[in-house]
Formats: sequence, structure tokens, C-alpha cells
Amino acid sequence: MFKWKELYSCNISKIDDQHKKLFEIGYKLSDLVRSKDDLDHYDEIIELINELTKYTIYHFETEEKLMEEYGFNGLEEHKKTHKAFVDKISQINISVIDEEQKRVMMEILVFIADWIEDHILKVDHMYKDFLNEKGVF
Repeated sequence: MFKWKELYSCNISKIDDQHKKLFEIGYKLSDLVRSKDDLDHYDEIIELINELTKYTIYHFETEEKLMEEYGFNGLEEHKKTHKAFVDKISQINISVIDEEQKRVMMEILVFIADWIEDHILKVDHMYKDFLNEKGVF
């Protein structure tokens, strides 16, 4: 979970670097949730969720600007998938995390990991060839 693989690459260095950063944040979250120290990691978890949310929004803006700049036809649909992810992450109930950290965070991690992998491999790769053909690398 949250391990970068070359098959995720869009051949666009800026986007790949941002995707790697998302994986890094996800890995940190996963590492905290899987820790066996029985300590309360609530503050660290909330900080990482906030970092993930902010960085994801920044990343989505970067993608959308590139797609708009080069006239990618699937931009509006792509924006909808971005909005759905941000909406879902924004709805995380922080009080529930405090009460049941491990269980709730595992559910959140699975959602984030699945979404990131699915989004990169399917949705982002839809613009990969288009932008690469326009000389964007």
C-alpha cells in the first residue's frame, strides 16, 4: 500500500513528482495506523490528513491547469473526479477517528490507496498520451 511503481508514471515529471508526494503522505499515514505502540497518534493523523487534503488540492489544480492549457477534452469529467475525492476526504469525521483510531483509519487508508491507484492508472492516464503528444513531459 502506498508504494510508487513506474507503471503509475504519466511521463510528466511535475505530475509524477506530485503523485510520489501523495504516495509519501499516504505511506506516513499507513505507518502511523499500523504502529504497534498503542500510543494515541490522533494529532499526527489529523496533521497528515490535513497535509494530504491540502496537497491533493494543489496537485489537482496543477493537473487541471495543464489540461486546460493544452485543451484536453476530458477536463470537465476529470474535475468531477477530483471534486468527489476532495468532498469525501473533507467529510472525514474527526471525532470518530479519536474514538476508534485503528479501525476508522484503516477504512480511510484503504479508500485513499484504492482511489489514488485507480485514479492514476485509469483517469490520469487518459490525459497522459494526450499531453505527451503535445510535448509535455
